[in-house]
Amino acid sequence: MKALIIEDEEIIAQVLKNKIKAVADDVQILEILPSLKTAKKWFVNNAEPDLIFMDIQLSDGVSFDIFNHYNISCPVVFTTAYDEYAIRAFKVNGVDYLLKPIDEGELKKAIDKCRAIINSVSRFPTDMQQLIKSLSGPQEAVNRYKEKFIVNQRNQWVPVNTKDIACFAKEALNYIYLFSGEKYMLDFSSLEEIEELLDEKKFYRANRQYIINVDAIQNVKPMGDSKLKIRLVEPLSKIEIDMSRLKAPAFKKWLDR
Repeated sequence: MKALIIEDEEIIAQVLKNKIKAVADDVQILEILPSLKTAKKWFVNNAEPDLIFMDIQLSDGVSFDIFNHYNISCPVVFTTAYDEYAIRAFKVNGVDYLLKPIDEGELKKAIDKCRAIINSVSRFPTDMQQLIKSLSGPQEAVNRYKEKFIVNQRNQWVPVNTKDIACFAKEALNYIYLFSGEKYMLDFSSLEEIEELLDEKKFYRANRQYIINVDAIQNVKPMGDSKLKIRLVEPLSKIEIDMSRLKAPAFKKWLDR
């Protein structure tokens, strides 16, 4: 896998290069570019790499300007100290980010994620213009919701379409269940973090353990202990999700649209 580093601080760039070599020795660093000017010149004379590590604030401008001049389709990992909203935008748009100082564990996760995107038949659509607009603020975000999630499958990272997910479950770790019945682990710290990335018209937070897709609901049964029991469609009908009666009016309104 061939990678490019765009970073204006020489020491940070060299540290990043060394860490990449330490966690992924198959990644070849083509070049380290210290400015917008050198980056633009590089893209004129060279083919697109497999992966780009890109600092946001460079000495001669903001790196997003590169995407105004060149159609870059490969995965981009931003190295940044940007705020929480920007980080959310990176996640939604299918790219990744690393906060400085860069942790080797997080770096390896980012590279593995990008490797899965590159190797996938259905690659992530990385629209950088959309990302730039979403960084301007919530009102200008073009695509608020995450269209794909990366899951762990036999020590591999695999992209899964959000529409194929029947529910998100908090067990010992966070998991997803697909409509096909398959179960995969997700690399997210909480359901709250996941919930922020989902379309509230399609997904509902049933309780502390589950977020459910409206199309995955087979039926809802009132129980004698002041709870509702939600049963999912086949082949997930064995999953029964309890919901407090206090949530019933809002849940019924959400279903009946």
